[in-house]
Amino acid sequence: MEYFLQQLINGLTLGAVYGLIAIGYTMVYGIIGMINFAHGEIFMIGSFISLISFLILSSIGAFSAVFAILIVLLVTMIFTSVFGWSVERIAYRPLRDSFKLAPLISAIGMSIFLQSFIQVFQGARPKPLQPIMHGAIKLLEHNGFAVQISYLQIIIILLTVGLMIGFTAVIQQTPLGRSQRACEQDRTMAALLGVNVDRTISLTFVMGAALAAVAGLMFTLYYGVIDFFIGFLAGVKAFTAAVLGGIGSLPGAMLGGVLIGLIEAFWSAYFSIAYKDVAVFMVLVLVLIFRPTGLLGRPEVEKV
Repeated sequence: MEYFLQQLINGLTLGAVYGLIAIGYTMVYGIIGMINFAHGEIFMIGSFISLISFLILSSIGAFSAVFAILIVLLVTMIFTSVFGWSVERIAYRPLRDSFKLAPLISAIGMSIFLQSFIQVFQGARPKPLQPIMHGAIKLLEHNGFAVQISYLQIIIILLTVGLMIGFTAVIQQTPLGRSQRACEQDRTMAALLGVNVDRTISLTFVMGAALAAVAGLMFTLYYGVIDFFIGFLAGVKAFTAAVLGGIGSLPGAMLGGVLIGLIEAFWSAYFSIAYKDVAVFMVLVLVLIFRPTGLLGRPEVEKV
């Protein structure tokens, strides 16, 4: 039971990171009906920006761990959001009214470009980071095995829940959220009614990039090592989480991320770790067979 509880904590932490990335996927898809396959690389860029920021602050050496994390979080969200806005402005907006495969090809090309950009300017070798936050709370101990949750895991889980609640409130209760929902239903009619469609879509990309920046920072702190390729696998799993929970649903994206994190943690603990990704995608296949819209997704109704 102790081992099970420890893996439950680890799975929830990993699922929180996947859920933050998945929300970015589902927000963009909900408005323009396009999968932003470069979103994983935005997460990767956020990880590198956070690493560079920590190295700069450590060279100064005048900040506590909590204060340094807050500064890096703010810097990472700002710069990563600029990348998200630039990607939408350069790669997606000119092709928005083109045939459906054009934005998809552009997204894949942008993903490859961002990978290569980071590989050239930061190198291909993994970049380590010394632990920033230490300490844990011991929950219970039996036969020499202690179940504990670190302070960093607590921060990751609480921050993820808070961001999901905050962004859900923004979409449901603010003028920006009403504009986003209007664009989701009919962009042409929304534009006729005075909604600035271009600005709404750009802000959606910025919001998704900000969430990916938080996920990148948490990933860097939690694992302590990053490279230019982490965005690909994390992006694929986050996209899987969005589909699993129901593409277009923010709570569904978070639920899918948590489920994938739990599947990975428990499979790695009780079975062969080499097949943890196979287990994740097998669950996705089963869900799509028996519930094609995902766990919290709603079937699309086309009006004629």
